[in-house]
This record gives sequence, structure tokens and C-alpha cells, in this order.
Amino acid sequence: MIQLLIDLFEQNRDEEKAVPMENYMKNHFRFLGIKSPERKALMKQFFQESGVLKQEFQPDFVTALWDKEEREYQYAAMDYLERFLKKLDRQYLPLIEQLIQTRPWWDTVDLLASKAVGAIAAKNPEVIAESIEGWAYGDHLWLRRTAILFQLKYKEKTDEDLLYRYIRQNKEDKEFFIQKAIGWALREYSKTNPDSVKSFIESTSLPSLSVREGSKYIS
Repeated sequence: MIQLLIDLFEQNRDEEKAVPMENYMKNHFRFLGIKSPERKALMKQFFQESGVLKQEFQPDFVTALWDKEEREYQYAAMDYLERFLKKLDRQYLPLIEQLIQTRPWWDTVDLLASKAVGAIAAKNPEVIAESIEGWAYGDHLWLRRTAILFQLKYKEKTDEDLLYRYIRQNKEDKEFFIQKAIGWALREYSKTNPDSVKSFIESTSLPSLSVREGSKYIS
């Protein structure tokens, strides 16, 4: 099955387009040169021809894509995961944790956090205490970013005490990706509860980047 996708991607490889894509990602990864609209069209073709969406969720397919060198294969894995969000249960959280820690950068981590982890935790809130709590208080940069961002799309269902606690735990970190995550999480939640976010920002010593990002929608 994976060979069908490899063949589709290889037929559309474009070395010229790959160069600016690699530069944009700080040359952390190699690219095939397949931009997002084209990749989505190829994935639609792949889903139709393979019939993979009519089968059970296949973790091995995800990890096989994740092990491929070019970044588009990780994006393909996330396209596949997104089609199964409603079926992802707590048993798959270790898989998502593995993906977050393997070949990590914001382009994969943020989607895994806000979609896969967010979906699993919404249906199985016990995983917050069992796993996500440890991420927020741990040493792994991208797991801590995930803990801050997993409620990103929760809106009125956001556990604000949890969100604020995870932010307080990480607010002294000098890492750009943590400070940016704090600001992003606050900005998104401010669309639902601006007064709460305003009060939190005013009463908490936060990095200037986090404040600037978190205050964008607060008058």
C-alpha cells in the first residue's frame, strides 16, 4: 500500500520547488518539492485508489511514513491521521507521543497537538493526568509545547485552570517555541474568554513575546 503513495509522490517530485521549502524549514528536512495543494490532491487520489480509509486504522502505515526521509511523507501521515480522528482512542496516545518526539518541528508537532492529542484527550480526559501532565512538567521541548497547545481548539470546553497551570510551569523558559506556544494558546482562548485571559496576562509575569501574541484580540 505504501508503495502506491511513494510512486505517486516520486512522479511529482520537483527539485526546484524543494529548495525554498527546505530553506523555509531551516534545512532540518529534505523535501520532494510537493506543495500543500498538490499533496492534498495526490492524497485524495491515493485514498481513492488504495481504499485505505475503508480499512481499520493502521499505526504501522503511519510509522512507515514517518520513517521516510522527505518531509512530505510525514505530512501524508498526518493527512491520514486526520481522517481517523474520531476513531483515535487512548491506546494510540503512545503512538502520537512517539511521533511528536521523532523528527520533531513545529510543522508536525502543532497539528499532532491540537488535532490528535486534543481529540484523544477530549474523549479520554484521564490521559491528561496519566500522560500530558508529565509532558508539561518534563524536559522534552516538543512534549511541553504539546501540553500547552492540546486544548487549542477546545473553546468553551477549555480547562482554563489546567491551561494556566501549564503556562505558569513553563513561563520562565527562554525557548522561542515555548514562549510562542504560550502566546498562541492564550490568543486562541481569548476568542472565547477575553476577560479571563486579560486578567491572567495582567496578573502573571510572562515573556514579552507571549504577552504580545496572547493580547492580539484583547481590547
